[in-house]
Amino acid sequence: MNFDDLHSANFKTLDDTVGDWTSMITKLGELKRDADDGLRKKALKANWAGDNATISREFVGKTAGEFGDAVTQATSIRDIMRDTRDELKTQQRLLKEAVERGRGKHLSVTSSGGGFTVRENPDQKAPGGQEDVTGLRNELQGILDKATEIDTTASTSLKALVDLTDHGFSDAVYKDRDSATAAIKDAERLAAIAKKKPEDLTPADFDALNNGLKTHAGDPIFAEHFADKLGAKGTLDFWAGLNDPRLAYEVGSERVEKYGELQKNLSLTLAQATQADTPEMSRWKVDMVNLGDQPVSKNGSTMGFQVMSNLMRWGDYDDRFLTDYGSKLIETEKKLTDNGRHEPMAWHQMGMDPMLNRTGTDSGGDPMTGFMKALANSPGAATDFFNADFVTKDEDHEFERDTDGNGKNGKVGLSNFEYLFEERDWPQDRDDKGEESITGRNNLAMALEAATTGHPAGQMPTEDTPPHSPEQARLMSDIVASVADDPKRLTDHSYMSDSIGQITSEYLPDINRAMADDPHGNTEKLFPLVGTQADLNHQDVNALLITVGQSPDGYAAVEVGQKAYMAGLLDYHLNPDLPADQRYPHSPQETVEAITRRSGEVSGSLAIGMQEAVLGDASKEAKEFSDSVSQQKNAWSGAIGTGIGVGVSFIATPVGGAVAGGVASTVTGMVLEHIFQQSETDVLTEASQDAGELWEKSRDMNAEQNQLAAIRAAEAHGVDYRDQIADWALTGRDNGFNDAAVNARHMADHLTTEVPAS
Repeated sequence: MNFDDLHSANFKTLDDTVGDWTSMITKLGELKRDADDGLRKKALKANWAGDNATISREFVGKTAGEFGDAVTQATSIRDIMRDTRDELKTQQRLLKEAVERGRGKHLSVTSSGGGFTVRENPDQKAPGGQEDVTGLRNELQGILDKATEIDTTASTSLKALVDLTDHGFSDAVYKDRDSATAAIKDAERLAAIAKKKPEDLTPADFDALNNGLKTHAGDPIFAEHFADKLGAKGTLDFWAGLNDPRLAYEVGSERVEKYGELQKNLSLTLAQATQADTPEMSRWKVDMVNLGDQPVSKNGSTMGFQVMSNLMRWGDYDDRFLTDYGSKLIETEKKLTDNGRHEPMAWHQMGMDPMLNRTGTDSGGDPMTGFMKALANSPGAATDFFNADFVTKDEDHEFERDTDGNGKNGKVGLSNFEYLFEERDWPQDRDDKGEESITGRNNLAMALEAATTGHPAGQMPTEDTPPHSPEQARLMSDIVASVADDPKRLTDHSYMSDSIGQITSEYLPDINRAMADDPHGNTEKLFPLVGTQADLNHQDVNALLITVGQSPDGYAAVEVGQKAYMAGLLDYHLNPDLPADQRYPHSPQETVEAITRRSGEVSGSLAIGMQEAVLGDASKEAKEFSDSVSQQKNAWSGAIGTGIGVGVSFIATPVGGAVAGGVASTVTGMVLEHIFQQSETDVLTEASQDAGELWEKSRDMNAEQNQLAAIRAAEAHGVDYRDQIADWALTGRDNGFNDAAVNARHMADHLTTEVPAS
């Protein structure tokens, strides 16, 4: 910025621009409120059907969210521009004040050609002579340099902010120019540190990098600039080199205990960076995928996938990047295993290989482990990945199945789900205690949870979670069929059951429909469902429930979810204001008995699984099951009465209106509180060594829970059959438990304990 530009600057245009942005923020804020209170809330309450249940409803939700991002981005732009204007006005004031002080010392300032000259007045010399001339010249140049920096960094910051997204708006928040400028400068400084040769890294470098990444967590401009300046190859070189003790000896000897913290901070930064739509990040993502199957160093055996997957264990990576990355990873695995014929030996951790994972759960040699964790945080990418082909029927492989039930196997194609869940020989690995690592398959289960439910693993669904899509429902169908075909796929890895249990609990409408065996009746009205229904076989569902029921965590997720679902259904169907076209066309008695029968069958199947775990080879304690049910109270905090705990397929139907009200909250809340109280008194422990008593205790508990739900729903709606409804619920319980026992007999070969008599 030259002298005349600053000295003669008229800031009216900039003042007007800041004012316009302020007015825009007000208008966008009004639109945001309209979108949240009108568009979004109406969409959540609407009785969507067909594709609208998933596509249109989700689109409306995202559109409403864009208004919030628009307000955020507009505010950041306004604040940066306002701060820049104020700082430039300050520099202009300082410039003019300096010129006036110079006049007092008999100095004159003239401009020409963009520059300026300081001279003593011809008729009167400055008191300090040339020293005064030089001092004023340096002061003015410093002011101009500062103004130039302010102008340049403001332009860079605004461009960086706007470039973060190709479409829509960024949710990045910057209160002033300095914060945005600092993010860019820090990103460049820290990327330069990470580019150092590993042998040149010092503990101070490590601390600067680790603390800087932590300080700028969630900062999209910082993340984008850091990843861009470091580059895809630089990212791989840094993490591989840091974890090679032969190279990074100095920093490793003093900071190795903090490597796990840096791994997390770096992962979060890179995940944030992939969300940016800049050309630089597009190139970074393409480069990273292309480097996946390449050795990181000339003489090393470590591949890019092995390094990068360990930097994917935290954060929400861009879905498209994960899809491309997963496709290339599968392609590489197929080459290394001859299309799945043998174990991927290249992923085994060898003695001299760098320890790429610093969480202590596994060595990091198998890139599928870290990638599964990334998918667990990114539901959309997870759904696409598991439904994609691993091998087609026409490829050269040896996978065969009996697909038509004639006892003869034939060549089939496999999805990525089928390969990873059923066929893959997961490389053996150890944790930091020397015990066999379970992380690979456990991360697989979490990724499946995200893929089937539409929300990150370990979280409960919210009212904004879209109903199940065809792709999610198809994957759920595959999971149920796979576990039913060979329960050991789950029982041999029981640590996966918490995720599979949560999946099951969010498909309870589908499961109850499957158990009804009613292809032409009114079951769809009895168990209203929005979105795509999973295609489930009744016997397969029983097998899944019995298998999941052998895990305390899996048992608790489904048992608590089913009781909440039953309570919500009873409240919904007993509501006299329910529109006639949505009503189950049978008497209240038949309705209550049908609902409690299906609930009883779910609980009875789970009870058989619990019996197998307690009295069979697993030798678990009944108290573990009670404790897991009790712990579900934490997961359900805030969800009781909203219906969301059992998945969005339930709340998005007309049930949503009932569930959202105080009545449903009272009914569901009281039923679940009763369940949690029962778990705390541990009523199962006294019967835990006798199959008959364990079965009877489970029946008794369910009778009380079913009756309580029915009584509370009847009282809430003031119906005239309140004195009969408990008997109807008991009949439903009896029939349901009998159904569970009968339908469990096809599982007899997989159980070591006797199936209860019906």
